[in-house]
Amino acid sequence: MKLCYAFRRGTFYPFAAEEGWNIPTGPEKARFLAHVADIGFDGIELGVESFGGIETTQAQANELQSELRDAGVPCVAIRAGGGLSQPNVAAQNRARLEKAIEIAGWIGAEIVNTALGTPPRTQALDSGANGAPTSHGSSQTATENDFIRTAAILHEAGEKAGAVGVDVTIEVHQHSIADNSWSTIHLLDLADSPHVFANPDLGNVYWTYDIPEETSEQSIVALAPRSQYWHCKSLYRVHIPEIEHTYYVRVPLPDGDIDYRFAISAMKEAGYDGYLAIEGANTGDQLHKDRRSVEYVKGLLSEME
Repeated sequence: MKLCYAFRRGTFYPFAAEEGWNIPTGPEKARFLAHVADIGFDGIELGVESFGGIETTQAQANELQSELRDAGVPCVAIRAGGGLSQPNVAAQNRARLEKAIEIAGWIGAEIVNTALGTPPRTQALDSGANGAPTSHGSSQTATENDFIRTAAILHEAGEKAGAVGVDVTIEVHQHSIADNSWSTIHLLDLADSPHVFANPDLGNVYWTYDIPEETSEQSIVALAPRSQYWHCKSLYRVHIPEIEHTYYVRVPLPDGDIDYRFAISAMKEAGYDGYLAIEGANTGDQLHKDRRSVEYVKGLLSEME
């Protein structure tokens, strides 16, 4: 498996990211990327916005990719999330997905990853952040028509992606129609595309509800054969039954509740040889914490080989 840096904190002195997922600008960018390469990542994941958003030109995209390649961490995956069945957001999310596919084709990135997260249809349905007994936008509240409409767009996106040598992955995600293994597999079956796969983000399954719908082990075994990209993060769980809420704290991979020895074994058994994308720390010294995750993963892979 190759390692991708799905960084979630770009602050790097003196650059302070207004949004954590922005890559540093100016002279700090080169130093930041040098650290990323030194940690041992083979590539980096970026959002469409990092290239300039929906108006990005091929020249802009190639210029950034050239800079990343020179630093030793080319962009190998592009994020473009958002639900595709809810009318108030579907059109703009589809446009971002299609733009991400176009950019990936220009720069030679292998993956466009989409999380089908959706805002609440009404304020009355807003379940708030993770860890509640309910989750707006979930597979539990989706209709079969929601699945069919989403799958139809994903099929068309898969055709566009295949034409430029790219695969689309559906990230298992909270507040999403694909928030566990069964719903993701159902969506993949309906999409029926050789270029649309799963991204079995176990952290997102774990922290969607106050009590997880399925175990990490059940989820990874079910999704491993359908996966083409893989977000990896870990958390530990603090459940407070008196208020029907659970709080989750993100930690480096070796320190959380998810058993990545089991998960990596399941993925290897399924023949997975794509990117293991470490979804990095979002607080503190992210480069120190994310190095610990890389060292842990490399240790496990070395043992298994």
